[in-house]
Amino acid sequence: MSDSKIAAYLAEHPKMTGVLFTMMMILSQAGTVIATNGNGSPGP
Repeated sequence: MSDSKIAAYLAEHPKMTGVLFTMMMILSQAGTVIATNGNGSPGP
């Protein structure tokens, strides 16, 4: 999709802008949580 098609779609569906923004925020937070909890601990 070109940028103009995406812009036109978002102009026709303004609620989708909020949905996409919320999804991006959740994904960025999830990445941080996974990176923090992904640390391994040394074995016994």
